[in-house]
Amino acid sequence: MTITIDKIAVEHLSQVVSVHMRAFPEFFLTFLGPKFLKEFYKSFTRDPSGIGFVAIDNETGQLVGAIAGSVEPAGYFKRLLIHRFWAFCFASLWAVLRKPTVIKRLFRAVFYRGQAPVGPKRALLSSIAVSPDCQKRGIGKLLVNKWVEEIKNRGAAGCFLTTDAIDNDSVNNFYKDLGWTVESTYETPEGRKMNRYIYDFANQEES
Repeated sequence: MTITIDKIAVEHLSQVVSVHMRAFPEFFLTFLGPKFLKEFYKSFTRDPSGIGFVAIDNETGQLVGAIAGSVEPAGYFKRLLIHRFWAFCFASLWAVLRKPTVIKRLFRAVFYRGQAPVGPKRALLSSIAVSPDCQKRGIGKLLVNKWVEEIKNRGAAGCFLTTDAIDNDSVNNFYKDLGWTVESTYETPEGRKMNRYIYDFANQEES
């Protein structure tokens, strides 16, 4: 399998949503449905601080992975809340009707990614998904490396992300192998224990 990494665009969104839902069938964003996920990924194609890429299988032309985040997360999510609030409400209507108690968690899931780490300005990696049929082939590494490269070119001091700390060894080992380090561990209002990782460019240059 040979892979091309392209900048995410509107024409990719349907395939990105499909990959995300297959990669994370039990996750909360998937429960919110394809319309919500499409709105979520679309935001990274619209906002100037949004950075996203997709992985394309050159043999089949199929999209097999995607990554998205923001070089200025505080401003990004503030603008998202102001300008796209009703779009997210409409896109999540089906999920809310099914389970009205999800409303508070819904807005935490979209507009809040945990307190940013103390220190220099860092970009936030919000989402990465690889098709279950194509995992363990280096696609995730290609996507993360391309995203981190673009973040560095945009002038950020580094990056951060959050992921589950429990029953998530493969993902935690994946980021550690790429040079990310656990900055802190915290618990969400739902009781999920999360690891917050950072990747600072100055530290990489020194090592």
